[in-house]
Amino acid sequence: MIAAIAAAVVVGYLPGALFFRLPLADRDRRATLAIEERAFWQVVLSLAWSLGVVLALSAADAYRFDRLLIANAVVAVAVAAFARGRLRLGRATSGPTWTLLLPIALVALAVWRFHPPSEYIIGGKDPGVYIGEGIQIAKRGSIVLRDEEVAAVPPAARNLFFPSHRRDDYYGIRFMGFFIQDPERGTVIGQFPHLYPASIAIGYDLAGVQGALATTGVWAVLGILAVYFAGTRLVGRTAALGAALLLSFHVIELWYSRYPNAEVVMQALLFAALLAFARAHQDGDRFFGPVAGALCALLIFLRVDALLGLAAIAGAVLLMWIVDRQRPRPGFLVAAAAGTALGLVYLAGPMRAYFFRPLAYLEKLPWTLLALVGLAGAVGLGIIAWLRDRFATRVRKFIPLTLIVALLGLAVYAQFFRQQAGLLAVHDAYAFRTFTSAYLFWLGLVLALAGLVIVIKRDFWRDPALLLVFIAYSVFLFYKIQVDPTHFWMARRFLPVILPGAMLFAAAAAVGPWTPRGTMVTRLRIAVGVVALVVLGRQYAVAAAPVRPHVEYAGMIQYMDGLSNNFTDRDLVIVESRDAGSDVHVLAMPLAYVQGRRVLVLASARPNKRVLEGFLKQALEQYHRVFFVGGGGTDLLSRRIDATPVADQHIGVPEYDSPPWNEYPKGPRRKDFDYSVYELDLDRLRPAGFDLDIGYRDDLNVVRFHAKEETEGRRVRWTGRQSFIAVPGIAGTERELLFVMHDGGRPRQAAPAEVEVFFDDTRLGTILVQPGWTEYRLALPADAVARAAKADDPAVLRLLSSTWSPSEFGGGSDNRALGVMVDKVEIR
Repeated sequence: MIAAIAAAVVVGYLPGALFFRLPLADRDRRATLAIEERAFWQVVLSLAWSLGVVLALSAADAYRFDRLLIANAVVAVAVAAFARGRLRLGRATSGPTWTLLLPIALVALAVWRFHPPSEYIIGGKDPGVYIGEGIQIAKRGSIVLRDEEVAAVPPAARNLFFPSHRRDDYYGIRFMGFFIQDPERGTVIGQFPHLYPASIAIGYDLAGVQGALATTGVWAVLGILAVYFAGTRLVGRTAALGAALLLSFHVIELWYSRYPNAEVVMQALLFAALLAFARAHQDGDRFFGPVAGALCALLIFLRVDALLGLAAIAGAVLLMWIVDRQRPRPGFLVAAAAGTALGLVYLAGPMRAYFFRPLAYLEKLPWTLLALVGLAGAVGLGIIAWLRDRFATRVRKFIPLTLIVALLGLAVYAQFFRQQAGLLAVHDAYAFRTFTSAYLFWLGLVLALAGLVIVIKRDFWRDPALLLVFIAYSVFLFYKIQVDPTHFWMARRFLPVILPGAMLFAAAAAVGPWTPRGTMVTRLRIAVGVVALVVLGRQYAVAAAPVRPHVEYAGMIQYMDGLSNNFTDRDLVIVESRDAGSDVHVLAMPLAYVQGRRVLVLASARPNKRVLEGFLKQALEQYHRVFFVGGGGTDLLSRRIDATPVADQHIGVPEYDSPPWNEYPKGPRRKDFDYSVYELDLDRLRPAGFDLDIGYRDDLNVVRFHAKEETEGRRVRWTGRQSFIAVPGIAGTERELLFVMHDGGRPRQAAPAEVEVFFDDTRLGTILVQPGWTEYRLALPADAVARAAKADDPAVLRLLSSTWSPSEFGGGSDNRALGVMVDKVEIR
């Protein structure tokens, strides 16, 4: 524990503390900052430096945690030697005041609210990919992984596991979110930029998987502080405190403080960058120029949509230069330009598969229109520059007023008049209304718009970068939400800028310093404003109350340990495909990249048997044992391929409801993983006959059934419109097929429960399935059985079922196409 704390100090405090104390760039000026802001900057600078080191080392395939500690120690010694011991801030240093208690209270509140983290280590979606990327950086020391299991798959068998996508930017998919660059060498890279995973790697090195998961909460706390300090400078300490408190109680901030995501990192770094930019350009502190530039550059290594924020900051630089003749700080330009160049090389190089979509999106834009817009913008800036010398005061007023009119007009249009039409998706048309009704609420909207008007009118030129960044993200994302429109998934788009900005402006309208101090009117306004913020905060706290005790996928770490214990690092584990009918495939990534097992994922629920036989022959020579893990249904067996059941597990973890944009989440539900483990072998003698208990160790016989269920003491599955059962071991003497089935309580209004049965290509007949568990028998033609006995592959029972959907008959959100329930299949 002591060693971990010492390492955390070296990573998260020491370098920044020394950088901040360097006797350069008017040190006495930054020494006058409040002690709490100085501490904030020392942490931010340390993390920025440490993450830069991690990225540089991992890009060179050379990261190890001890090397990071050594690098930080070396730079600390170098800074101390350069400063010649002159690291004291001096007499100008401001001491602690009562205001120090405010960020301390915010940190305590945030730590309490944002703990414990989710246990989202499974694959399949962005959170698991981030965790997998970060842990792999910690384990393998590189952003480009050398995956031995990929390289070991012979070319003839690659289509079994990762067929080529025939693209220039990557070969195929290793796991969801991990691209294979070169299957021959086994090079694999994660889908997302590596700044956030670099911090996860540090968390993993400090405290294992729990430390990796807790990293998000650390960033969320820094995000609250960044919003507080940036807001203190722009709208006053009282309003900034109110905004930080509202943010801490908000359901979006709470959810994403414990759910792996890059947006919460973007919130912290972007608001820190905006504060540094304002300190450098509006407050005249030279030290913060390169700090702002470096933080802006780091954002490129975090998310591609950070480029929108950087463009808005560039717009602020241009406006200040044209209107106020204020040149940008050279340190800012050098750091931002160098970092941006490296970032673009990174995006166009190792991250070209990630950067493909933005490039494709840009290519589809009408360049003629963009050229006209650019020309109009250039002309507009030229007009502003021409007017500046003649009407400087009017130009300074004209720009904020124009923004106010435009933003209010867009808000009224989006809230009351925007409708779905043509290519405009309905969730995009209603994006602003969804944000208002589900997350901001009417009181918050009124306060935020009022505060935005007040701040732009009064203080636009005091912090144009922050205001333009907020405007850019609001206009861009409310025009097109650019994400799957489900709660809380789409709320990610509001987290980095829109939500904290709205909180700042709402608090500014309520308690900001926009009327003369000391007057009765001001006291009354602030009293009313405090009440309004309390009412709004209570609304946010009530909305977040169901989320507060919820831990997404609680217990998953323990469950993955249990699955991993079935294997050794000398075994190969084959996991069922994504199209097998269950979510078991999402366990493959953590089994490989968190637990360190040797794992391959099938690309299809019906792999080529002859190719698979050849692969298994080689794998059984290369590995100690070969296993299969599945729960949905995979047609894997053949005359040569056999499977022996080893273990079964039913996992149930809490998962929060994620409905579409027009429904609010109802609360936690249960996410089930029901799988079995089989040991695979070749040419093993199997007993004659076929007697299959559907729902229990049937994973290698059923295809296109629904997931396993338990009802009336039986393990069963529902058929779909077309379902298959593989029947190995046909001897040629079988004459009867027996089913045990139930119509599943089908409503009277639905179509009758009919199942048409085929044995290979031979139609056996149609069964009208009744309520209750009943045996149904069909005769097997002798010639069809004789052909099946000679075939290498198992015979296939094909079931064509009439289906119904519970959601159409008052069954809630269950929209599955259900046929009948099957409990047993026997061939005699």
